[in-house]
Amino acid sequence: MEGAHCMVLIPRHHYFQTLRSSMCEMSSCNRTGSYPLTFILTGIPGLLTSSYWMALPLCCLYLLMLLGNCTLLWTIKTDRSLHTPMYCFLSMLAVADLGLSLSTLPTMLAIFWFNSTSLCFEACVVQMYFIHSFSAIESGVLVAMAFDRFIAICYPLHYASVLTNSLIMKAGGAIFMRGICVVLPVAILIKKMPFCRSRVLSHSFCLHQDMLRLVCGDKKFNSLYGLTAVILTKGLDSVTILLSYVVIIRAISSIVSQEARAKAFSTCISHLCAVLIFYIPLIGLSITHRFGKHLPPLTHTLLADAYLLVPPVLNPLVYSWKTKQVRRRILILLCRRGIRQPG
Repeated sequence: MEGAHCMVLIPRHHYFQTLRSSMCEMSSCNRTGSYPLTFILTGIPGLLTSSYWMALPLCCLYLLMLLGNCTLLWTIKTDRSLHTPMYCFLSMLAVADLGLSLSTLPTMLAIFWFNSTSLCFEACVVQMYFIHSFSAIESGVLVAMAFDRFIAICYPLHYASVLTNSLIMKAGGAIFMRGICVVLPVAILIKKMPFCRSRVLSHSFCLHQDMLRLVCGDKKFNSLYGLTAVILTKGLDSVTILLSYVVIIRAISSIVSQEARAKAFSTCISHLCAVLIFYIPLIGLSITHRFGKHLPPLTHTLLADAYLLVPPVLNPLVYSWKTKQVRRRILILLCRRGIRQPG
């Protein structure tokens, strides 16, 4: 049974009442709202419901994410030397990371702090929409950053003329609009579906694949569109990034000076780390959802948590540590505050 690994115990009379309900009755209840349709979210399988010891590390992760990304945005905004295409795209990445993390924050903290595992259908759809939208936006920003590195290394003399402020604004608008528009039909389609099985989800937040698993009507079109949306966004983006780096590596390998070659490659390390941090958990989660139905529930949970929590936390750390300009600016700001504090 799908809800067997959930840490929340569903009242027995409610469970059997749900099973006895017919598809038509459930469909009419979803649409007329005679009683609210709710989902039961799952924390970490095998843990007790009141796992306060998990809430503290989660809070630390979210605080680190907020501090890191907000510091990155503030540093780029206040330092005029960082007003370049590369750092404009980096600020977009920080915004996407903030949106992705804040989309999961309410339900994850509600589960571990307050033992509140129920979530109404409308709120679940909204959360699912924002999670997938910001995920698509982050994927698009990583493509734009790959294009930035491609122009900087392969066509350095044309960098300023190609990556103009106008082009950056248009690219940023297109990336955000694509994330908003592509995922919108997913939310509309799932809202029209009848739910008549167990309402227990596999994660601490709402994902499309997880919600679709509980649908009892015909879900072929919904599933097909969801797969198409993933292919047109993250699938196409990953191929574009891969091709960009094939050309970049060829251009770097043609450089005669070993020192110049190392310097050129070092400008790509931060972006490569961000790509790997984002796509490795995503690919793992997609594979387990499609083919790993017999894997332990803990595997699905950890991969989903890593996919949504790890990139927003690590991206600002990677860019702050690997990018000299950002690191120097942050150190200057910290030193100034340290000098001002005693006075």
